[in-house]
Amino acid sequence: MRLLSIRILGALLVLVPAAGEAQSGTPAGPLTRVESAWLDLINVHDELKMTRSMGGTISPRGNSVSTLESRLSRARKIFTDLAATIRQETLDSADLSAFGVLGERFSALSDPEPPPVPGQIAPANCRPDWQVPSATRDTLSALTAHLFDCYGRAAQQVIVDGETLDRLTILGLLGRTDDPARRRRLFMGLQPVWQSVNGDDSPGSPYRRMVALRVRSWEGSTPMVARARELGVGPDTLEEGLVRILDAWRATLPDTLFEPWDFYYHNGEASRLLSHLIPKDSLPGINRRFYRALGADPVALEIRYDLEPRTGKYPIAFSDIARRNPMRAWVSASYRVGGLDNLSELLHETGHAIHVSAINTRPAYAEWPDSDTFTEAIADLAALEMYEPAWQQRFLGASAPLAASLRGKYSGIVMDIAWSLFEIRVHRSPDRSPNEIWTEITRDYLRIRPHPEWSWWAMRGQLVGSPGYMLNYAFGAILIADLRARLTAIHGPFTAGDPGWYQWVGPRLYRFGLAVPAREVITRFMGRAVNTDAILADMARK
Repeated sequence: MRLLSIRILGALLVLVPAAGEAQSGTPAGPLTRVESAWLDLINVHDELKMTRSMGGTISPRGNSVSTLESRLSRARKIFTDLAATIRQETLDSADLSAFGVLGERFSALSDPEPPPVPGQIAPANCRPDWQVPSATRDTLSALTAHLFDCYGRAAQQVIVDGETLDRLTILGLLGRTDDPARRRRLFMGLQPVWQSVNGDDSPGSPYRRMVALRVRSWEGSTPMVARARELGVGPDTLEEGLVRILDAWRATLPDTLFEPWDFYYHNGEASRLLSHLIPKDSLPGINRRFYRALGADPVALEIRYDLEPRTGKYPIAFSDIARRNPMRAWVSASYRVGGLDNLSELLHETGHAIHVSAINTRPAYAEWPDSDTFTEAIADLAALEMYEPAWQQRFLGASAPLAASLRGKYSGIVMDIAWSLFEIRVHRSPDRSPNEIWTEITRDYLRIRPHPEWSWWAMRGQLVGSPGYMLNYAFGAILIADLRARLTAIHGPFTAGDPGWYQWVGPRLYRFGLAVPAREVITRFMGRAVNTDAILADMARK
């Protein structure tokens, strides 16, 4: 079998500092004051960003937005003044590298934008024929921002049977709703979401116009191709690997075609059996008990959570850095209900947060790692344990059969892989109907009944605002299956908890920030190239 792999030389089994790698704290040297000024600047920036994102006027640390804005302005000037005093020719290689990283990070740092004011949000013109104003300099950016705004509004205000829901709530309900007619109404309730993106799928639809602009601006090198190369694989090899996993999934399905809403129901058995044990109010407690059992107590790590829905809130769950030195994280999501699906997302986002909390390096490198795929994948290092019956018994008090749990686990993963394949093929053939491309993929690999009249692929905001990002989830599923198998082999199982787990994993996978390339971290830990064996073996369990 031809393997999908990250081809990296110099794999090591024992972790040793890389060239230029440093431990935590500001080093004594020419950059001491500059890095201290950077910490002051970035901490104020992070505090302001978190406060605005949470819709507040006073930060969790008790500082007003206006105070933070003033501090940010002063901190920028102090940093730039100090940085200007550095004579680069006097720096050794380690400091010169760190100084370069600081310059890149400062150049990319923009002031956090204030959120919309609830009750004062102007209605957007989300008609499919909306045109970018003629005076706009960057048509693609303007169209992308407008489309993402329309998507976010539609995704947060879905009306079904007189009840206001959101995209995530509906997708969770599809797997738990026994009445087929109700499932169909729930699914079709998402129609305004996908219409906000692709209208009627005509060549002049917003999404198709955006794809055409993207392809022209990329000049033959798409983010999908670039991301494959960053992972050390050729685009064709990556696509072959995605198809191989979809083929393996198809082999587990009955020889029939599902309606889209019934696909979710077929794979939702575990959710139906367990979601009644996970009311909304229990989500934080279950989340904490699990991570505390791994030695990564979210309370002890001072992770902050913003989990209540509100108007104008960012429509996609995310985690971010709240403060550095020591590292602190926060999580944003919107949960109207509990259930297994929302618990899965919360465990994933907390996986990001404990990663942030373990970063332990000099201030210049105290940031997310340099590979989005690694960053996304590593969040599931512990979170995917929730699909093990033994985990469910320990933390929920009951369990679903292994087969049902695996369907629940991999149905989301294969959807992410299908979306990744969709993006590759849509941007390869921008003149083709996205609906037709999606219909082919879901019919051939997921056994979903064709509905080329619907743009139901347009449920993920990443497809609008972050082209190529879905590959992080797709390749990340391959990567994390291999990392989890390796972790279990060398450290032991942790399904029911392991108080020493976080202390062991942190120095080996979490701590590096930007100090060591993510590909090098992976190779050191694996001792070989990443391949699809682990994910295919896990999918085949019975």
